[in-house]
Amino acid sequence: MLKLRTIVEAGDPEKIAGGFEFTEGPIWHPDGFLLFSDIPAGRIYRLDPGADVAVWREPSGNSNGLTLDGSGRLIACEHGNRRVSRTEADGSIITLADRYNGRRLNRPNDVVSRSDGLIYFTDPPYGKNPGERMEPEEIEQPHNGLYRIDLDGTITLLAADFERPNGLAFSPDEQILYVDDSARRHVRAFDVASDGTLHNSRIIADLDHPQPGSPDGMKIDMQGHLYVTGATGVWVFEPDGTHLGVIVTPERPANCAWGDADRQTLYITARTSIYRIRTLIPGSPAQPGR
Repeated sequence: MLKLRTIVEAGDPEKIAGGFEFTEGPIWHPDGFLLFSDIPAGRIYRLDPGADVAVWREPSGNSNGLTLDGSGRLIACEHGNRRVSRTEADGSIITLADRYNGRRLNRPNDVVSRSDGLIYFTDPPYGKNPGERMEPEEIEQPHNGLYRIDLDGTITLLAADFERPNGLAFSPDEQILYVDDSARRHVRAFDVASDGTLHNSRIIADLDHPQPGSPDGMKIDMQGHLYVTGATGVWVFEPDGTHLGVIVTPERPANCAWGDADRQTLYITARTSIYRIRTLIPGSPAQPGR
């Protein structure tokens, strides 16, 4: 914990909103507010600092992970619609990916956008209600994949050897992509080539713990520290995988994102509530809202 306090302010996370069903996908909008998903409720909410929470989009397709592209358009993983979508400037919503090799995707879960516009997403077989499995007859893909969407719309399978791929995040220089496997309770790292291909897969962090909770969403700060939601709270690691400690949360967290003008407030989606805590290092610019 002492090591953790070199990068996270002392004190417990502060609850700032509650009463939701299952919160996920937090993202800081450059206009100065937080967006997040309530998966079972089928809503995306907007939280303005010091103001009430308001519905931003309904229905959301049971959205989970959210990100922004370079033009500030919202990209969402929609469990219910089994697709990755993009909200256009006029408010219309288009499908970026819903099939691979002619078969429907499982349930796109989390997503990141590289600065050149390439989009990466995970596709485990979780149901539209968190923790539930898809019915066997629904599953069309022979794998639980990690995918890339190219600028021309081509969908490429990058890795098919995950058991339950989930959260993912780029290093600040976008040369490493981190992806966690919830079932195996670890985080893998891949080197990212300029053409978007992945190489040199290796396990970088282990989150095995006797208490319930598997690695889920993750974000990275300006110095490359990983913040991974898991059992008991948000696990924090050095870039080399050295474990620094856990930001303990009252409810089991699902995801996190930096916000506020200085990108030093870590917002945490945890079951029915939203929490926040200040950090001493800003969130990486290779993150939503950059």
